[in-house]
Amino acid sequence: MKLYTDTELAGLLGRDIFHQISDVADQLGVDCYVVGGYVRDLFLERPSNDIDVVVVGSGIQVASALKQRLGRGAHLSVFRNFGTAQVKWGSLEVEFVGARKESYSHDSRKPVVEGGTLEDDQNRRDFTINAMAICLNKARFGQLVDPFDGLCDLEDGIICTPLDPDITFSDDPLRMMRCIRFATQLNFNIDDETFAALERNVQRIKIVSGERIKDELNKIMMCKAPSRGFVDLQRCGLLNYILPELAALDIVEVRSGRAHKNNFYHTLEVLDNVCRSSDNLWLRWAALLHDVGKTRSKRWAPLVGWTFHNHNMIGAKMVPQIFRRLSQPLDTKMKYVQRLVDLHMRPIAIADDVVTDSAVRRLLSDAGDDIDDLMLLCEADITSKNEGRKRRFLENFRIVREKLADLKEKDYKRLLQPCIDGNEIMEMFNLKPCREVGVLKQTLKDAVLDNRVPNEREPLMRLLLEKAAGMGLDKME
Repeated sequence: MKLYTDTELAGLLGRDIFHQISDVADQLGVDCYVVGGYVRDLFLERPSNDIDVVVVGSGIQVASALKQRLGRGAHLSVFRNFGTAQVKWGSLEVEFVGARKESYSHDSRKPVVEGGTLEDDQNRRDFTINAMAICLNKARFGQLVDPFDGLCDLEDGIICTPLDPDITFSDDPLRMMRCIRFATQLNFNIDDETFAALERNVQRIKIVSGERIKDELNKIMMCKAPSRGFVDLQRCGLLNYILPELAALDIVEVRSGRAHKNNFYHTLEVLDNVCRSSDNLWLRWAALLHDVGKTRSKRWAPLVGWTFHNHNMIGAKMVPQIFRRLSQPLDTKMKYVQRLVDLHMRPIAIADDVVTDSAVRRLLSDAGDDIDDLMLLCEADITSKNEGRKRRFLENFRIVREKLADLKEKDYKRLLQPCIDGNEIMEMFNLKPCREVGVLKQTLKDAVLDNRVPNEREPLMRLLLEKAAGMGLDKME
């Protein structure tokens, strides 16, 4: 991290927008500061177009004057209920707010707000690294105001609250999630006293909506190594409140000298593996939840040891309730995660044996357009410390991928879907939707997938009539 003098900071604030704000603030006779994340990222040399400005006075008044000064190219939005305003100018978004102080009631994270000084405003900030301000008024343009030594914490890679962390987290419990999110994003450590306050205040997270928790979780998920955040969530106890199904995986049981692996840390290893190959948020969620059914499926069998039979199906059934609780979308994104959780054992089962054409055709038929993501997830799931076994799995996965590529090239949708569908079967035998229709459809599908019958009308019709006769069904004339 590079340190700057006030003069150098003034040079870094060379964007025209800051000088425009400076002129407006001086004309109105108010003190004005750029604060928070933009200042932090300036020192970290991280690009940012989101600018927060604190005005010791009316933020709305400064924003309105700035809009007038910038002309038709600027767009002003005013939120009088919150005392804030936003000016959009090109790719920049500048948020204006009047300096304020806050007080909280115990059962709400919504503060009572009143006007205040710059000091009051910095006191209410969540972390020292977000409490720094740079003056925009011409007389002190570029001067850093850093009452809590946030710059030192940036240098040391520390997340620390400006004031008493117990008050900070109790007042607004979402800050606990933000604490862990910033530590994960920036690869920083959480100050010991701050972390101890996390542990003491975890139950306060119960007053935070699933929607806000979801936003922070998704930001953690999109970090380079999300595992770091989930380890901290588990260590402080927050995970047990927001994702107890995942927290429950953090256990190792031993019977007769035989232990199973810690599925929590295995899950995080798989998640980080996926993150190295994909920035798809929902594939990352599938990785996080792929073994979530193991706690409910775990059994001890004296002859074989620990088993987790059908944990994939159990986990898939858990996905909707988890997504609903966290206010995640319940649309195709949720169904995508559910499908990958359900199917994640299939490629591994194939790769653990002789890779047959039939097994690969069935896999492609069930996974459809999600097959590439499923294969990526399953390769990430190979975390065995036995290098020989790991090499064998990955080699077999290579063979599976080759067979999949061959099927795709031949138009797998046409090859794998029988040309006689359920509607025709119902019409042929005068049936309504029922178990018999499902049996007949599956008979045709199995025959096509196993390549026992070509996907052509005449041979499939012969097979259909033969199966129907065995079930006592007569074809309508």
